[in-house]
Amino acid sequence: MDKQLLSYIAMSFPARFLQLRKDNNLTQPQMADKIGIHITQVKRYEAGQAQPSIELLKKIATAFNVTTDWMIFEDGERDLPKGLQLKFEAVSQMSEEDQRTIQSLIDGMILKHTASQLATK
Repeated sequence: MDKQLLSYIAMSFPARFLQLRKDNNLTQPQMADKIGIHITQVKRYEAGQAQPSIELLKKIATAFNVTTDWMIFEDGERDLPKGLQLKFEAVSQMSEEDQRTIQSLIDGMILKHTASQLATK
């Protein structure tokens, strides 16, 4: 993993947004122009006083060649537990038919869990 990417790990959106601007040697007005927003919004995002819309997140991700997941999720926030990750790696080696069967089983378990949660409310 390169050093620049490592510097982003475990940062919040405001810190990542600011880092993107600095890594690209952009001033706040230049950043605003690059993604099509007012400079006031750039300042608010960097200060953590506002969050961008989904459409703007997509624009930022496209402009800087990063993913929206990377911009909004903390490092490891969406990682699977190690045991499940290994199981899903094994499933990825199976036939498409077996993968569909496993997906159906998972979907059924999710529905069962959701119904159970709703029943207890």
